[in-house]
Amino acid sequence: DQRKDFAKGLGIIEARAASLNRFLQAYRQLAQMPRPALARVQLRPLLERIAALEVRLTVKVDPGPDATLMIDLDQFEQMLINIVRNGADAALQSDHVPAGAAPEVEIRWEARDNAVLIEVMDNGPGLLNPENAFVPFYTTKAGGSGIGLVLSRQIIEAHGGSIQLVNRGGERGCAAQISIPLAESSQRAS
Repeated sequence: DQRKDFAKGLGIIEARAASLNRFLQAYRQLAQMPRPALARVQLRPLLERIAALEVRLTVKVDPGPDATLMIDLDQFEQMLINIVRNGADAALQSDHVPAGAAPEVEIRWEARDNAVLIEVMDNGPGLLNPENAFVPFYTTKAGGSGIGLVLSRQIIEAHGGSIQLVNRGGERGCAAQISIPLAESSQRAS
């Protein structure tokens, strides 16, 4: 009995140590975000490439206007991958998909003044508490770290933009709305 208790105790210690290590690695990643190394990037090919990375479902890309952004390609791609993956995760929650409906994620964009609004929409269950979405280490996913959206916000704000999550009015799901200055606007502001 003592050996079983000892083994059980060691198992608990091991699990807590692994959890603490994941927490510390996530915190380190959050605290060490480098400044963006900006370059001119065409938006359409970038969004098409990000959509193709999601293999669990087809991500629809609705063509918008030609747009050039001044972004750190690596950081911006990671932010978009996080957002698309979150949308796919939500859409694929089988207990929330109505009968006959297929899981969907859609990306679209439009020009607004000197910026572009990118929307990544899903037909998942939506958000119960949108205010918590950007709280560090808050997650509703089993095994989630709770830093994906926080990193995404940090990345977009470092690029002079903003991000918000809203439930889709009149439709199922959530929309991530990302606003970022056009390249010409970024250069004038510099």
